[in-house]
Amino acid sequence: MEIYIDGQFYPKNEAKVSVFDHGLLYGDGIFEGTRAYNGRIFQFDEHINRLFDSAKAIALEIPMSKEEVKTAHLETLRRNKLTDAYIRTVVTRGVGDLGLDPRKCAKATVIIIADRISLYPQELYEQGLKIITVPTRRNLPETVNPMIKSLNYLNNILAKIEANLSGASEAIMLNQEGYVAECTGDNIFIVKGKTIATPAVSFGALKGITRGVVMKLASEMGLEVRETALTRYDVYVADECFLTGTAAEVIPVVEVDGRKIATGAPGVYSKKLKEAFHQYAMENGTPIY
Repeated sequence: MEIYIDGQFYPKNEAKVSVFDHGLLYGDGIFEGTRAYNGRIFQFDEHINRLFDSAKAIALEIPMSKEEVKTAHLETLRRNKLTDAYIRTVVTRGVGDLGLDPRKCAKATVIIIADRISLYPQELYEQGLKIITVPTRRNLPETVNPMIKSLNYLNNILAKIEANLSGASEAIMLNQEGYVAECTGDNIFIVKGKTIATPAVSFGALKGITRGVVMKLASEMGLEVRETALTRYDVYVADECFLTGTAAEVIPVVEVDGRKIATGAPGVYSKKLKEAFHQYAMENGTPIY
């Protein structure tokens, strides 16, 4: 495996950053997760645009243009001879000193890692997830806005730890008002009748790119798609529930906080959307080769 760091490629065991990098010292940076399917990078422009939006939000200057970043992605995949992959792009504030001041960091560090990923075992895509709601609340927009894919993911990690300790695969995080925001690494959807609903971004949800594709596909299936406020009650009494994310893709949920969702088996629309998403991803994207 070869990893891109600031214009150079390094073998995995030689890919290193300084201990004075503010991404390491303070979580001062951003990231993006992108997928390649069937020799194409899926939703490439959307992911690169979101990377640059996150950078702008934290006043981080990426020392490359969008086109240069895209070219580096393509070269990383080609060097690793990958046609199906998960691509993790990391931009840190760069090397500084032990103080907080970002002005001490002369130049941002850009890292691109391409590898294969399987977030959940295949059987869970067929059987569905059992998840819980955790006490850790989603960050307030006035603190670290959930729209920013920052390297400071401790909020999500604390929630994931709570899920792990309870033996659950994932965790629902609520916002400060008690409304459903998102899971630790995925967006959440429910289906009720012919309506599919997901938390609006104003409730603490990331504007997920897979989320957006699934909303488009659901609309094409004739479902009414709503971005709205959801409570745990809404999830408990839903006909179906599923999660979406770049790494997770589309995965059904069959139990939340010990309550079965409907029959306790993956729902019809959850399965249809999982299949439709996979088909769409295999047929669309920017060619690598």
